[in-house]
Amino acid sequence: MAKREKRHTNHNLYFASAILLLAFALQGFLPTVAALSASEPLTEIPTKSRQQEQIRELRQQDQLQQLQRDQQLNNLQQELESRPMHNRDSRSQQQLDQNQRKLDQLKNDQQLDRLQTDLQLNQIQREQNQFRQQEQIRELQRQQQMNLLQDQQRKLQIQQDFRKVR
Repeated sequence: MAKREKRHTNHNLYFASAILLLAFALQGFLPTVAALSASEPLTEIPTKSRQQEQIRELRQQDQLQQLQRDQQLNNLQQELESRPMHNRDSRSQQQLDQNQRKLDQLKNDQQLDRLQTDLQLNQIQREQNQFRQQEQIRELQRQQQMNLLQDQQRKLQIQQDFRKVR
């Protein structure tokens, strides 16, 4: 029984020493946390600069995607225009005209998307709350991806319609 009491006492000593060690660690830790909290504006600067970098990258990515879309539309426009004007029946001419209208509408929609994206990027840059700014960046990225996919789908549909006329 004496061994059991001694063993029980040893566990209490280990437990007490662990608590003391934790208390000392927290005493050293709490001033560090307080110092870090006081220097919080310094930690915002890299975050803010990183978000500004993300906005610049988003602008560049959008410009690159717009150039690629413009090139694809220009290629499609050349393909439409390369069709000989003579020997067209009225039905094929109507379909070609309809394809041209769809292509024109797609170009107009892309210009509108470009302007809306520029406005959104300007608004994001002016946002003071970093969490909202980050959320707006993510939302714009999702929106751009959806617009890109929708444009690709519309362009492919126009190409298919055009090839039916051939």
